[in-house]
Parts: sequence; structure tokens; C-alpha cells
Amino acid sequence: MCGICCVVTLCSQRAIHDFLSEDILCHLRRRGPDSSQELIKTVSDLSYQCLFSGHVLHMRGLVTPQPLEDASNNVFLWNGEIFSGVHVGNLENDTEVVFHHLASCSSEMDILSLFSSLQGPWAFIYYEAGSHSLWFGRDYFGRRSLLWQFSNEVDRAFCLSSVSGCSESGSQWQEVPASGIFKIDLKACAATKSLSLTWFPWKYSCREKAVEETCINVLDQVSKDLPNHVHLVLNESKLCLRAPVIPLNKTVSKASGACPSSNFSNINGVVSVETLQEFLAEEHKKNLACQFIDVLNEAVKRRVLCLCRDPDQITREVPSMSHKRAHIAVLFSGGIDSMVLAALADKHVPLEEPIDLLNVAFMMKEQAKHRGTTKRQTGHEVQLHLLCTQESSQDAAADTGTHSSCFDVPDRITGRAGLKELEAINPSRTWNFVEINVTLEELKKMRKERINYLIYPLDTVLDDSIGCAIWFASRGEGFISNQGELKPYKSPAKVVLTGIGADEQLAGYSRHRVCFTKDGLEGLNKELEMELGRISFRNLGRDDRIIGDHGKEARFPFLDEDVVSFLSSLPVSEKADLTLPRGIGEKLILRLAAKELGLTASAVLPKRAVQFGSRIAKLESNSEKASDTCSRLKLPSVDEL
Repeated sequence: MCGICCVVTLCSQRAIHDFLSEDILCHLRRRGPDSSQELIKTVSDLSYQCLFSGHVLHMRGLVTPQPLEDASNNVFLWNGEIFSGVHVGNLENDTEVVFHHLASCSSEMDILSLFSSLQGPWAFIYYEAGSHSLWFGRDYFGRRSLLWQFSNEVDRAFCLSSVSGCSESGSQWQEVPASGIFKIDLKACAATKSLSLTWFPWKYSCREKAVEETCINVLDQVSKDLPNHVHLVLNESKLCLRAPVIPLNKTVSKASGACPSSNFSNINGVVSVETLQEFLAEEHKKNLACQFIDVLNEAVKRRVLCLCRDPDQITREVPSMSHKRAHIAVLFSGGIDSMVLAALADKHVPLEEPIDLLNVAFMMKEQAKHRGTTKRQTGHEVQLHLLCTQESSQDAAADTGTHSSCFDVPDRITGRAGLKELEAINPSRTWNFVEINVTLEELKKMRKERINYLIYPLDTVLDDSIGCAIWFASRGEGFISNQGELKPYKSPAKVVLTGIGADEQLAGYSRHRVCFTKDGLEGLNKELEMELGRISFRNLGRDDRIIGDHGKEARFPFLDEDVVSFLSSLPVSEKADLTLPRGIGEKLILRLAAKELGLTASAVLPKRAVQFGSRIAKLESNSEKASDTCSRLKLPSVDEL
């Protein structure tokens, strides 16, 4: 994880540093605490100037300060991880490797071929000195944040940055679309005193019949959000990048997915774990589940082993716990996604090394009110939680006392139950179940000081709830149980695994059931295709900014290119069966994989969104809609600071 930033001025009368505020630099340094430096390139005869600012979080190889510059005056800023596609040795730094490949490119096609081959999350800025070109972009899914801001026509300046800040000009920041990579001919822009962006789109095949129509639609969509003096054009040669995943298989089978046993639930509607075993008795389903485990296991392996493990680094771990520090953390609710990631991480993380399970809870308004609400809820989900977590809840109460009862939100309860499952799978592992408790006062304080800048430019109530929950969870400050007592703990792990991408590909959201009921498998296919297409601007840029603020790196195994291609190759009926009840039908293939991995009650937990499981959604207002603009996310103006 790094913080990267570039400011370009064209014939501007203002100093270039005036366009880079101190608060942006502060946010960038938090992302990259291991090295910070800047470089200014002035091309006087062409009247343009570039400032490059790089802030490095050291993850692999030797610490490599950014920006990098070579003998040809090319400059490179990189925020990414290469897991496949281009070889990066165990002792090499991927920033240097990618820069070396870029320097050897002799054409636009060479550059496009390079970025088409990279597997892993990335955002980059590359100044090609010989052609006076500035290249930049994000990976296919947009797993790394990159924002752009354009000043007014008088200043003729623009900025690219991993994170935003207050703006004196009032110009809006927007996320760079993850629809391809972009190139700016600085020589031409300086001559015409205008700004033109050339776009190189992602495509499954550059010979697609609808490629031009698709490009026109994207061009129109992106252009409408740009200032009038900024122009976006498709490259004249109509070159494109090769998408790193295969297209979605939209085959619809006429055979309906039948449950192997009509007795799939008990009289109370609680789904039985044994149902999954009955599915696995079918050779085809068992083979698919095992194939899924294999490809997801490899994705997790890459993400938990690809980092430096420094045994001498000082931590704030509890002294009487494991003498080794945790390098890997999981955003952990005890739900199916986080449980599978934790179980697979356990296969590859050195046994003597703890794994941190980050579990966030927001203080409930009134415990009495909470009990009343629970009594009124008699549906499938609450019954299931009571059945699968009763013993865990009793044990936890005995361990921690009543002072934590106001934080016993649904995700805390299922998280404790999930911990017991993981301990049963591998009792030799130190599992640090980190109870992260957030009060309303601290939520308001940190949202104002930090979180609102990171969620921006997104601004809905849903963004606020999810963004705040992930920020506190990934910070990793809470308590762990040590010999029956809760002790303060701060997770030292630099890598944070998150399960995002599972619901989008495996029909995990409630809206998928609505869509299936209304439009069948054809409609569900369209919805899933749309989900993956919009994940960059709905989720991933925000989550990268949020987690990166702690000097940690978000890694997304469910969005590994090989995982996505495997799931995309399957008909939707092999991945989910929404004729079956919640807790079985959605994400069916993942539930079967979980059962194969030895998981039990968590394998049939219904989907519960983090904003409800952590109880943040009801902490401040019960009347808001998720899509409403959130007044709490309003950024202060420069005058208010």
C-alpha cells in the first residue's frame, strides 16, 4: 500500500506546491509511513511542470522510496501488488520490476501489453519523458484508489492522488474510472492550453462487434462528470487492454436446482448443516466445491505469504501471548466469507504466527431496547443465531463479564462462535479474536477528523455506515482474551484480508433474490454482471482509502483474477440456488466449500451486512435510507479549518 500523487500545471502563474495542500500530504503519509519524498519536473520550453509525491508502505523486497526516476528521466509512482503475470522474485520489489518493464516499452502497445499481463491490485502514474506523456490508471476491478481533480481554466492544472483533501479552489475530486488507463500528451496540452485525456479501454476482445458502441457509452458517461474544458477521447488506433478475466457465463439451464432432501430445515425454518453434506454426496457438486477451494486457496496463499516478515519489529502485543507478531488480519464477523478466508489463511501462515480476527461492534443505544427488539424478531436469521451461538455467548459472558454486554451485537456473537470453529479446526494456532468496541462519541470524533475525507467522494448513508465500520475494524485497536481476562491489544498486521467480492459474484445480497423472483436466472445473470462492473466505484476505492489510512494494505482474495475467472466460467445455477432458503441458496458453492474445509454452523449463516451486524446502521438514525446523501459526511471548507 502506498500513497501516490502527481500535480501537473500548464502555463500556470501559481507555484505548483499551491495545488497540493498539507492535509492531502498528511493523508498520503498515513498510507505510506515507511518513506516519503517528492520530485519536481520542470520543462520550461514547453511550459509545463510536474510534481510527483510518493509515500511507501514497505511490503516486499527492499524498501524502495518513490517516486522512482531512471537515466532517461522517466518517473514512476506505484501503488500495487503483483501476484502473477510478471515474475517478482522473493527478494525483489514489484515497484522496481514494473518500472524496469515500463522503461523497456517502445510503443503504446507495449505498455498496454504490460498492464494487461499484471495480476493483482494496482494504481500507477508514469511520466514518459521522451514523449512528454503522463500515463495513469487503476486495475480492472479498481482495487486501489486513484482520484483526479481539475482546476479551473485559468489555472490549467490537475491533480492525481490516492486520497483527497480540502480544496481551496472548490474543485471536486472524483474517482478515476477503472475502465482502462489514460494518457495525457503534456506537450500538446501545453501548446493548445487545453487538457485532453486519451483513453485505452479494457476489453475481453478487441474484435468484439459492440466494442465501439460500448466505448461511446463509457465515453459519454465519464465525460459528463468532467469540467467543460477537459476532453476525453478514445485513442485513435482503438488499442485496448486485454481484460484479465473471462466473460460471465450466462448459460441458463432448464433443470431447476433441486434440494437433495425435502427435509432441508427443521420445523422452525432453521437451515441444517447436514443439508450441505447431502449436496456434497453428489459427485459433480463435490468436484466443483473442491475446484473452488483449490483456486481460492491459491489466491489466499499469495496474499498471506507475499510480504516481509520481520521478527525483530516491536509490537504492542500482550507479552504473555505468542512471542510472534501477527502479520495477517481478517475483517471478521464469523460469517461465511470471513470464516473461509481465515480457514484458508491458516493453511499457509506459519503456525507459530498468530492470525488476528478483527471484530467490530458499535455500542447499542439501550440494552433493554435491544432485548425488546430481539424478542420481537422471530425470523429465520435470529433463530439460527440463537441455535449456533448459545454456548459461545454463555462462555463469552463468563469470560468477559457484563461490562461488554452493550457491545454484544450480532456480529460479535457470530464472531465468537466462528472463533470456536476455527479453534476446533486448528487448536495449535493462536487466534487473536480482537473485540473492537466503538462508542457513539468516538464514532463522531473520528468521522469528523479522518473518516469523512477517506469516504469522499462517495457520500451516501450506506457509504458512511460501511466506511466507518471498516475504518474502526481495520485500525485493529481493541481487546483480546488472555487467560480469561480482556487485555488491550492493537493489531500489528499490515495485511488485512476482506471478503468483498463474494456476494457480488455468488448472489449473496437480498436484492439478488428479489431480482431472481422477478426475472429468473436471466435477470440474475444481468444483475451479477452489473455488480462486478460497478464494484470499483461503489466499494473498492473507498475501502482501499479506509484501510490504507492505518498504514495497512487491503487484500481481496475473492477478486483474484483466477478466482473471478473460475466463478465466471460457471453457470449461475452452479454458484447459487435461490429457490432454496437463506443460509443455503445464496453463495451455495461457497457454503459447500466451507463444509469441505471443516466449518460447521458458520457454513449456513445467512448473509448479514456489516452495517447491521455491527449495529452502526441504527446508532444515530433509524429513519435514513441507505441511498440518501449523508449529512454527517460533509467536508469542512478551507475557511472552517
